[in-house]
Amino acid sequence: MKKIRLILGIHNHQPVGNFDFVLDKAYQNAYRPFLDLLRDFPGVRVGMHTSGILYEWLDKQYPEYSIQLRTLTDRGQIELIGGGFYEPILPIIPHRDQVGQIQRLQKYLLQRYEQATQGMWLAERVWEPHLPSVLNQVGVRYVILDDTHFLHAGLSADDLSGYYITEDQGATLALFPISQQLRYLIPFEAPEKTIDYLRDLAEKNENAVAVFADDGEKFGIWPDTFLHVYENGWLQRFFEALEANRDWIEVCHFSDVLRSVPPKGKIYLPTASYSEMLHWALPLSGYRNYELFQSKLKEEQIAESFNAFVRGGFWRNFFSKYAESNRMHKKMLRVSARLAKVAEAIPKDDKVKQSLLESAQNHLWASQCNCPYWHGVFGGIYLNNIRFAVYRHMLNAEVLTDQLDAYTQGQPYRLDETDFDANGKNEILFESPKLNAYLDPHHGATLFEIDYKEIPMHVTDILTRREEGYHHQLAEASITEPSEKNTESDDSIASIHDRVLSKEPDLHRHLIYDQYERRSFRDHVLTDNCDLEAWQNQTYSVYADLADASYDVERKEYERYVEITCLRETELKMTPMRIEKKYKIFSDDPRIEVHYRWHNKGKTEVEAKFGTEINLTLLAGQAEDRFYAVGGRKWPDGAMQSSGTFAGIRSLNMIDGWQNLNIALAWSEAADVWRYPIETVSLSEEGFERVYQGSCIFVHWPMWVKPNDQWNVSIVLHFSRDTRKFFQS
Repeated sequence: MKKIRLILGIHNHQPVGNFDFVLDKAYQNAYRPFLDLLRDFPGVRVGMHTSGILYEWLDKQYPEYSIQLRTLTDRGQIELIGGGFYEPILPIIPHRDQVGQIQRLQKYLLQRYEQATQGMWLAERVWEPHLPSVLNQVGVRYVILDDTHFLHAGLSADDLSGYYITEDQGATLALFPISQQLRYLIPFEAPEKTIDYLRDLAEKNENAVAVFADDGEKFGIWPDTFLHVYENGWLQRFFEALEANRDWIEVCHFSDVLRSVPPKGKIYLPTASYSEMLHWALPLSGYRNYELFQSKLKEEQIAESFNAFVRGGFWRNFFSKYAESNRMHKKMLRVSARLAKVAEAIPKDDKVKQSLLESAQNHLWASQCNCPYWHGVFGGIYLNNIRFAVYRHMLNAEVLTDQLDAYTQGQPYRLDETDFDANGKNEILFESPKLNAYLDPHHGATLFEIDYKEIPMHVTDILTRREEGYHHQLAEASITEPSEKNTESDDSIASIHDRVLSKEPDLHRHLIYDQYERRSFRDHVLTDNCDLEAWQNQTYSVYADLADASYDVERKEYERYVEITCLRETELKMTPMRIEKKYKIFSDDPRIEVHYRWHNKGKTEVEAKFGTEINLTLLAGQAEDRFYAVGGRKWPDGAMQSSGTFAGIRSLNMIDGWQNLNIALAWSEAADVWRYPIETVSLSEEGFERVYQGSCIFVHWPMWVKPNDQWNVSIVLHFSRDTRKFFQS
């Protein structure tokens, strides 16, 4: 019987901002029982990567886990694998942050476990060809990638029974291919199927090496896996099968193979990730065509022969697929660049400033956690708590940078006109110690980011409701709990990639797609028959092309505030009109004023319904401590997830008792206000789910403008921490 080397790799990670109860469940159902069982099988060796985020949480909450992990590393059973401390997609962050993140985890593992790492886990296995230069610089000898990376480079499955060498600018790196077949077998099929697959691989290849490396959450967190892996004993039987076949299966570490097995050759890989990720990165039409093509290949029974030539998109296209991801990324780059510039001027012996710098750096790196920058079968960008945490870290880094920056001390604000989102057009960025307001004159003169920095919080961080390539599957989604529907044997269960489940019935009724991106102060002149239902369901129509129009801009800077006047010529009911939209944004008080002036340049009177939408989030739609208030009192049925009309009011408050946040809105003329929740429908590990993103407030007035006359109205948006009176009985 020919022998084979088997490498087992486990990747454990939880996003920045995930809830403690989620992490606790992951510990109880996956991380702890896996180590407990592994301890009883000393012949089974495992390479283990854990993100720094998770290490820190485990050290604090369950120090006994670290003790057990140290025991297993000391006896050589576990080889620790490095990576970016906060699990970033490495190619999309600046080089200085790439190096810093990798070195921070290396330092932590060396101090905590006295093990110098040789390898690295690339977050989401996102590969770009320049990475060897970066990784060689920080002493990384190998990385682990999917076999699809190698197949796309022209290799065949038979070529992947070992590792390869690649290089960039002469800097070399070993590349281990992860077997997709093993990823699909472990732990979903009977252990014997894995043994049979390894036996077949060994017979076909001399000196064969097989690699399994995947999420540790597959062993207890993914649906049905705790029952399957531990209670029904799959993992124990798998380890027993490995030990029973140890005469020809050598379970070893990556570093063992590097020492004892020569590389199979040199290879240069294209940009890639695992096949599912490349599918998710495609735009809507490409997403569906990819599925159709894959189905066609299977129907023709040629998928196995030609799948190597079928690939999806490029990871970075999540920035074009989701504008919110792009803006988050560009904000991170802006903060990183400014922090790096400020750091250059800080003396090495200034311990106070160096401490602030280190704190700012860690906040920045935490904001580079990959999870909210993309979306697939995992919630990703759709999870508002994850985006909230990433933005909070980003803003904390910015606040600390303000404190370190001698130039800004004593300066009331910064005003910058730049192509913030890298779309070829400039935006106007106002930044002060208390408030950020980012204005886009080319898309309705809207505010796409408002940061209240005393918390700090990006209060307009709301995801646009858009069609996803998988939404058509809702019609076939089952409401049955996974554990109830599983009728297969104890040795076989379905992967999350094969399940179509829904967490509540009739979710298809919530599939509403927005006409425009969710921003604030997006203006509309609605047709006469538009009502709340049409507005909420996005079936409304308008008279004037304001919502996404380009405006001419004039800027004036004063000591305490900046004034940005946006001007546009338009036509309303066949009458030439001119709209002037003037922002006043204050530095010493977190306040934004918006002054509208309509000029009728025609010969007939114009009557219309004019309003502006303001999209804000307090994160939770049904929390008792978050609500609307009118006239200084909590509104009955005023939960953030409620919808309805406030008739003839002059002001409105959004109250957040959790963060002690009071968002006050007021306007110069009594208005009717429509409100409704913005809820998305997206995929997660547990099936389709509805996620509250934020609330839309549409303030509107009847507008009459005589020929050669004007109509004026103003809105004030103000932030404070004064919420006490709203919670007094």
